[in-house]
Amino acid sequence: MEINVRDDRKIVEVWLTNEEQQDQAIRENLKPLYQQYKAKKYTVAVFLSGSRDLAEETAALLRYNKRRVAEVEVQRERKRRRSMAR
Repeated sequence: MEINVRDDRKIVEVWLTNEEQQDQAIRENLKPLYQQYKAKKYTVAVFLSGSRDLAEETAALLRYNKRRVAEVEVQRERKRRRSMAR
């Protein structure tokens, strides 16, 4: 578990591993932390580790974004050509 307090932004980041997020005792032990920072009007963000391969998922996201940018560009070009043909 990793806890980062960002006083300048009034944010508390709690990072849990796969094991920790499954452990009910750890989750219960975090409740006082939530209450402590809620009283200070901080936002507590809990980040849970995923179970998928990070490199593979990042590569898939990059491929999707590249394809989507190309699709938008084609649509923009078609629209431009239609407006010029009028």
